[in-house]
Amino acid sequence: MKPPVPTDPFARLRELTSARVALGRSGPGLPTGAMLDFQRDHALARDAVHAPFEPERIAAALAPLPSIVVHSQAVDRGAYLRRPDLGRRLEPASAEALRGGDCDLVIVVGDGLSAPAAHGHAPAIVARLIAALAGWTIAPIVIAGLARVALADDIGERMGARISLILLGERPGLSAPDSLGAYLTWNPRVGRLDSERNCASNIRPPDGLGYDQAAATLTWLLRAARARGMTGVGLKDESGNEGRLLPLHGATGCTHLEGDPGNTSPVWEREGPDRGLPAEAKLLRSVGGSDWEGEGL
Repeated sequence: MKPPVPTDPFARLRELTSARVALGRSGPGLPTGAMLDFQRDHALARDAVHAPFEPERIAAALAPLPSIVVHSQAVDRGAYLRRPDLGRRLEPASAEALRGGDCDLVIVVGDGLSAPAAHGHAPAIVARLIAALAGWTIAPIVIAGLARVALADDIGERMGARISLILLGERPGLSAPDSLGAYLTWNPRVGRLDSERNCASNIRPPDGLGYDQAAATLTWLLRAARARGMTGVGLKDESGNEGRLLPLHGATGCTHLEGDPGNTSPVWEREGPDRGLPAEAKLLRSVGGSDWEGEGL
């Protein structure tokens, strides 16, 4: 007997994506079920934007790691949404609380445009990064309310960090109200451009980038950034390549990379064939424009 002919040719495609595919029609509009799904997802996205941030919840999830709670210059959620610039600088009291120092990395956890994303995903990423970066000097975790990506520049500069990494909620979509983004910047300073950062986005298992893959990609980028002394358009994710990092001729003096203890070169190239990146890792890209930020400027 021949297998039955599928009545819905898009059924298999819907199993592979949360995107809205071939929703059908009822007269001039959508079927009732599709319209109700849209309204539900739209409500979830709006709720995520306005959800209150709970720093104490983040601190409890990170314990026993030390943490510091700070706040941007935005006085409330409304000001944060209307004035993105206020989310990029620390309020005076928070600025005074951050002491200068000397560390390899400061990790910032912020709410961005989706506090649920920070609550749900950031602690798991922080824990994996701390375990993977043995030997690095890491500042206390900074938990920042009403934060934009560039707030990590202000924080990193004040704390004397060579690299800043901020984890914060991205702009919610109709299929992703709790997506977490990660932005790393070498030599953070107020006024850094978005083209000077690297980003891993859509961290939200099981539908987006998984914790282990995200942490592995970020760990590779952090080590490469420290070795090369840069982030942004000059640093591409090569974590999916086979082989090891090799020094370019004529380079001298830098931090060792794991797996190549005799290498002290600040400039590196890859050896071995390029297998291509896993599908999830292709979500990582260098930021190349002031309007790109996944968390909404």
